[in-house]
Amino acid sequence: PDVRRHTEPAGQLHAMDRQRALMELKAAMAALASRSQKEMFEQMEESYRLCAGCGKRSTQLSQSQSLKRCVRCLNANYCSKECQKTDWPKHKKFCSQLRLVAMDRLYVLLWSAGELPFPTAEAWSRPPGEVRGWEDWLVLQGDLSARLQPLLLSPTIHNIWTHTGRPQPDNQDMEQSAWRVCSEFFSRPMSIVWGMRVFGLEPYSKPLTVHLVGAGQAETMGARLTDYDELNRAFPGHQGVEVVLVGPEVVDGPVVRPPLRAFGPKRRVYLSAYKGLYHQFWEELVETEEAARPDLVVGFHPGFADSQGLEEGWLPTLLLLRDYEIPSMFTTFSEVEMTYSMQILQELEMDLRGSGANPFASLKPEVLASNPNTPAVFCNSHYLCFQGLKENVELDQEED
Repeated sequence: PDVRRHTEPAGQLHAMDRQRALMELKAAMAALASRSQKEMFEQMEESYRLCAGCGKRSTQLSQSQSLKRCVRCLNANYCSKECQKTDWPKHKKFCSQLRLVAMDRLYVLLWSAGELPFPTAEAWSRPPGEVRGWEDWLVLQGDLSARLQPLLLSPTIHNIWTHTGRPQPDNQDMEQSAWRVCSEFFSRPMSIVWGMRVFGLEPYSKPLTVHLVGAGQAETMGARLTDYDELNRAFPGHQGVEVVLVGPEVVDGPVVRPPLRAFGPKRRVYLSAYKGLYHQFWEELVETEEAARPDLVVGFHPGFADSQGLEEGWLPTLLLLRDYEIPSMFTTFSEVEMTYSMQILQELEMDLRGSGANPFASLKPEVLASNPNTPAVFCNSHYLCFQGLKENVELDQEED
C-alpha cells in the first residue's frame, strides 16, 4: 500500500506537527550543551520569550513594551495586561504544570555540567521481570534524597540561581525537579530493558546487539560511553550487550566509533554510533558482516507518523525491519502519536506485538513555547512493538 498518500485527520495532523516541533526544540537545546551555563540559560530562555496571548516575540514589540513573566509559573510571558487577562482562563489550567517546566529547564544545566544523572545502585537485587515501573526501580536505589543531595549542594546549583536571578525553591522542589530530569535520561536504557522483556530477550545465554535507529542530537550531543550502563546493573554478569546509535544527525563524540563485528565483551555495555540512515548502515556494515545483526531495534520518537517522516527515509527502514523479521520497539510522545504510528505499521502489514503506556516514560513535562497552555507530553510516553509480517499475509503468499 502507498502509505505516503495516507491523509491524516486534522486533529492527528496538529498533534504530529506538535511532536515534530518538540523534537526540533529538544535538538536545539541539546546543541547548546557546549556553551557556558550562562549562555545556555540565556539562549534557552530566549526561545521561550514570546507572549502567550498574542504570540509576539520581544523583537516584535514597541520600545514602550516588554515581556513580563507570570509570577506564579515563571514560564508564560505576556506583552501587556490585556493579553494576560485574556489568556488567564486558559492559563490557569496549566500554570502549575508550567512551573515544573520552567524549573526542570534550569536543571538540565546540571546534565550539561556532567553532574547528572546521579549514580545508581551497582546491581539490581531483583530480576528485570519484577521491575515493572519507576516505583520498583526506585526501591532498588535506596534513599533517593541521599543520592540527590550532593548534587543540590554543588557550586553548579548556586551558579544556576545566580545567573537566573530567580528565588531558589525549597529542597523538596529541587529534589523532585532533579529526579524528573534524571528520569528522562534513565528512560532510554530502561525502555530498552522493557523492549527486551516484551520480546523475551536477555543477555545471559548469549550476547545481545541493540540498534537505536533515528538517533540524533538529543541522544548523542554530549553522549558518554557509560550512558547505557544501567543495562549492566539490570543484568549483572551478562554475556555482553552492544548498543549502536544510528541516525543522520548523530553528533561527533566519543561514542562515534566502529561497531563490533561479532560478540561483545562479557559483563560490559559497548556503545558506538554511525552517522547515516539505517538502511544505509545495514547495506554498508551489516550485510558485509562489519557489524553484528541486531537482536532488538529501538527507536526513540522516530517521527515516521507523518508523511514527511516517511518520505525522508523511514519507509526503507521500516520495510527492512519487517522483511528481516527483527524485533522492534518504537516510542512516542503521546497516545495520539502511538495510535497513528500503529496505523502506518498496519498499512505496511506489520505484525504488531504490543503497545501501550511505557512504564519507564520520562517524568519531565514538555511543552512548546509557542503554545504553552496545552497538556504536557513526555519523552518515551508510549511504545509499540512489531516483528515481521502479519500471519494472514504469510498465509496468503503461501496459497499463491
